[in-house]
Amino acid sequence: MNQVRYRIQHDTHYRYEAPVSLSQQLLHLLPRDCAWQRCLSRQLAILPAPTQRQDAIDAFGNPLTRLAFERPHDELYVGTDLEVEVDSRAGLRLEDSPAWEQVRDGLRYPAATVALDVHHFRFESPAVPIDRIFARFAADCFPAGRPLLLGCRALMEKIHREFRFDATATQVATPLREVLEHRHGVCQDFAHLMLACLRGLGLVARYVSGYLLTRPPPGKPRLIGADASHAWVSVHCPVLGWVDFDPTNDVLPDLEHITLAWGRDFTDVSPLRGVILGGGSHDPAVEVTVTPL
Repeated sequence: MNQVRYRIQHDTHYRYEAPVSLSQQLLHLLPRDCAWQRCLSRQLAILPAPTQRQDAIDAFGNPLTRLAFERPHDELYVGTDLEVEVDSRAGLRLEDSPAWEQVRDGLRYPAATVALDVHHFRFESPAVPIDRIFARFAADCFPAGRPLLLGCRALMEKIHREFRFDATATQVATPLREVLEHRHGVCQDFAHLMLACLRGLGLVARYVSGYLLTRPPPGKPRLIGADASHAWVSVHCPVLGWVDFDPTNDVLPDLEHITLAWGRDFTDVSPLRGVILGGGSHDPAVEVTVTPL
């Protein structure tokens, strides 16, 4: 199979303890088009209706929606209904990539080797520190002369092997050093860890947010709302371009990964974030359904 089409429904519902008088929200919920993916239809539902709405493209080329609410409200619903077509990226020969040191050294003279815009993804970012501890963790995956993308695959395998997925272990603000120390976390943590390792070695890598098709156990029906957002990593190779790696599942993303947005880390592409005046205690209820068509 070389192509798959999906329907994606992503619903977020906030119920506030007290009325919210003012609110500003930023949404990264509409998928970008790229060489292997096309968004065929997109619907965005918002209740209550915002006072202002602006659709734009952010600094990384992702669709961005800005919302302002200037009337009191005690709940907020944001829902997307998307149809996306994904092409296979299988068949890439990782061994055809240059030696990782050659790539690292070429980045020191960017005008002569790679596009300047890849350097957004080379340095420290809000959720991804540059620290020798991460470079040391990755060092055995990158012996002298190893092709860049084979080293990245080895690092992906190491993270998957040595870390345990635990949805209760971390929060958005959990420091990456703590994730490395305790060896558990969620997809966001594993993506940030792989980014810190690669950038610590002087390489270029970006954070990708999106969705993953999940399969129910044999004999069980697919549950509506039981899927979730996902995160993985994309590494820049000057010969082969951007190549994705999913350390949570130890796979190279292909037909079952749907790209939503990319940035330096999660803070650049959070599906929904903002500020409110009032509201009291509140937690979002989120449901995601990914359905092959």
